[in-house]
Amino acid sequence: MLKTVPRVLSSRNDLIAIAIARYITSDNKVGARDSQQANRFNSTSSPIRKKSTQTTRMVKAKKYVLVKHFVNDPKPTDLKLVEEELPPLKNEEYLVEAEYLSVDPYMRPYVQRYPLGSTMIGGQVAKIVESKNPNYPVGKRIVGYLGWRTHTIINPKIIDETDMMQQRPYILPDIGDLSPSLGLGVLGMPGNSAYFGLMEICKPKSGETIVISAAAGAVGSHVGQIAKNLGLTVIGICGSDEKCKWLKELGFDATINYKTAPVAETLRKVAPQGVDCYFDNVGGEISSTVIYQMNPFGRIAVCGGISTYNEDALSLPKCTVLQPAIIINQLRMEGLVIWHWLNRWNEGIEQNLQWIREGKLRYRETVTKGFENMFDAFIGILHGENFGKAIVQV
Repeated sequence: MLKTVPRVLSSRNDLIAIAIARYITSDNKVGARDSQQANRFNSTSSPIRKKSTQTTRMVKAKKYVLVKHFVNDPKPTDLKLVEEELPPLKNEEYLVEAEYLSVDPYMRPYVQRYPLGSTMIGGQVAKIVESKNPNYPVGKRIVGYLGWRTHTIINPKIIDETDMMQQRPYILPDIGDLSPSLGLGVLGMPGNSAYFGLMEICKPKSGETIVISAAAGAVGSHVGQIAKNLGLTVIGICGSDEKCKWLKELGFDATINYKTAPVAETLRKVAPQGVDCYFDNVGGEISSTVIYQMNPFGRIAVCGGISTYNEDALSLPKCTVLQPAIIINQLRMEGLVIWHWLNRWNEGIEQNLQWIREGKLRYRETVTKGFENMFDAFIGILHGENFGKAIVQV
């Protein structure tokens, strides 16, 4: 049964919170140690302007605010669902209404660096419902990191792209009769992570063997299909027999349910010639096991570490030492930060769209309906309940 986050109406005339942090304490005063950073966010860097005192026409927005940093498993009380009134638009601004919101594992560790009072971070596909900017006409959809909020006023001239949550919103390309929600999945950040992470870091070659952890997720299932199209032997590691079955339907050559099968022994059986590429989404001992079965000059793309996201940073579980395997086999291991390829963003979208049109790329979405159920969808991905991309439909 879905849990409901308590709704609390806010009457404070504070700033409109967006996907970047603002350094506000619980009594709504700027903390002394954070005042410099708060002023930077609250002045010119934010694409969302300050709340106006003009009240000729108001739009009510809902948003989730961080009231306590997550400790171990996130709790519903760590966030608060509030309402705020948005002011009329100024020149160059436009108003969007969220249609689909993303929940992703990276949100769990990344939001920890933001101060209390921030809007919970995340991407969304939103429709432009009012505009005073000819470059962003009414009816178009945008993809932006606006956070967990239903309505947002955006000023595209006020952007600070030093933070991933401040990347400039962009108009969703024409994808025909496909769902706009794909802008958060195979035709968005996860799809580009799969494409660039595999092609640029793993540099796959036909005939090689690749192992993918969290293989039934949005990124992992995508990586496996591209690799199969390129002629690789593809092995996926996931957490249920049902997911293993789905991966086989996608064309994976072998799967390992790490909850029921010994990973090291099973991997030796399904990859007797060793592993050439490893696309790592989980970290932990599973990754150590895979790395020790890699061939000389193997390549590792480190996309995530979901196995440790809910752990206390001061008491993380110890894993097998990796240096011997990396040194002896001269492995190349590189972290994947997708914003490194922002200048090629459309390339990834266009290539993935082409593969979809050609029937070479299949996708699956786990859809939760209702903005009030954002938290439940978020917890679901951290516990591995999703197949493919997890989204919330408003």
